[in-house]
Formats: sequence, C-alpha cells, structure tokens
Amino acid sequence: MSWDQILTGFIYLAVVLVLVVIGKWVYTALHRGFVLRTQILEKDNLAMALTIAGYYLGLAIVLGGVVSGPGSGMLTENVIDVVIFGLVAIVLLNLSGWINDKIIFSKFDNQKEIIQDRNIGMGAIEGGNHVAVGMITAGALSGEGGLLSGAVFWVLGQVGLIVAALLYNKMTSFDLHHEIERDNTAVGVAFAGVLIGFGNIIRLAGEGDFVSWTQSLSEFGYYAVVGLLLLPLVRLFADKVLLPGARLTDELVQDVPNVGAGAIEATTYLAASILIGLTL
Repeated sequence: MSWDQILTGFIYLAVVLVLVVIGKWVYTALHRGFVLRTQILEKDNLAMALTIAGYYLGLAIVLGGVVSGPGSGMLTENVIDVVIFGLVAIVLLNLSGWINDKIIFSKFDNQKEIIQDRNIGMGAIEGGNHVAVGMITAGALSGEGGLLSGAVFWVLGQVGLIVAALLYNKMTSFDLHHEIERDNTAVGVAFAGVLIGFGNIIRLAGEGDFVSWTQSLSEFGYYAVVGLLLLPLVRLFADKVLLPGARLTDELVQDVPNVGAGAIEATTYLAASILIGLTL
C-alpha cells in the first residue's frame, strides 16, 4: 500500500467522521422532546440506549455504503460525491425511521413508549429498524450509479421492509402491537431480528453498480421475493429445530416472556439473511 493510498484513506475517514457528527446533530434536532444525554447518563434508560445505538450503527452502515461508491475521478471530485451522497443518506435514514414508525407502529406513540415507559422491547425494535434502514440505504447508494437509481431502490426497500413487518405480524398467533405495548422485551428482540435480517437481504438486492433498470430491478425483485418467502420458513426452522420440545410463540408471550428465545429467533433471521447472500 502506497503513501498516497494511506493518505486517501485518512481523508475519506475524516469526511465520514464529520458526516457522523452531522448525523448526530440531525437526530438531535428531530427529537427535541427529550435530551439524549439525560436519558442515557442520568436516567439509565436502556430503551433509549438501544434506540440510539441502533441509529449510530445504521449511520455507520449507511456511510460505509456511500464510501464504497466513489468513482475513478479525481480525489476532490470523489470527496464531493461522498459528502453529497452522505448528506442524502443521513436524510433518508431519518426519514425511513419516521415512515416506519408511522406505518408499522401506528397504533401508539413510539417516543412515549421509549422515554416515559422505558419499553425495552420498543427500544430494541427502534434500534433494529435503524440498522435495517441503514442497510437498505447503504445498498441503494453503494456502487456506481446516480441519485435517481439510489432513490428508487431506497423506496422499493422501504416498501419491502414494511411488507415483511406486516407479514410477520400476520403469521404469528399474537398481536405484535399488543405485545410491545405490554413491554414484552422477548417479542421486541425477535422482531428487531426480523427487521435487520430482511434489511440485510434488501441491502444485497440493491448494492453494486447500476447497470440497467431491467437487470437491477430483476435482481432486486428476486432477493425481495426470496426473503419474503423464506420468512415463515425461518421461523418454522427456529421453532422445530433450534428450540425442540417447545413452541416459540409460547416462549415469547408467556407470563414471563423468554428473552433468550427472542434472541435465538432474532439471530436465526440474521443468520439466514447472511446465508442467502452467500449462497443465492
């Protein structure tokens, strides 16, 4: 590795760190109903900690996808591209979180659940949602392409994530909203895994250089359909193979919900998304 490559790497790192700070400012500006430092350091709010941890991880994933996109032009031009796409990515990440809050969990006030009720399950879901939309946005903006193609695949990714969430709620015997509202951490952790796993599949569908609408849309549709079809199969696998002798649903919604069972289900979805990317 030459000194020029090392210097270029440090320049990109410095730009990304500045974008991370901007991403933090944007999040703070959009959530003036609470003071983040107070919630984390003074009130020890674990639900808020999970939410913001997911946001920071999602932000890092988004910016990683952006950095992978610079072309073969001059360094100055590439840095400008990273800044532009990075700022767009920060906007899309926050917009995605707001959209999913309003559509997937439209029956109650998410901020109230996290700030006032300190609902750890809701915090896990909010954090998982940030990671998932970070993956989707990173895939949409990665590689060689333009803002138009990135925006289209971001929209399609959001639709896919919402469909996956609604499908999960339909294929379980319990009401997702009810369980989260009663502070069921096990269900929250499991559903966070669903969001992250499917977000990773959508990332695979959208990443890479944009070649043509026909080819790119075909590949996106293939991964999205495979992910949706495997969602119930993955849950069945976790129920029958990974947790033999017990029904996963019973463990998640019993009087004292089994958080360990929720973690196993969440990990199963994420592992399945990784294997899909490696094999299909």
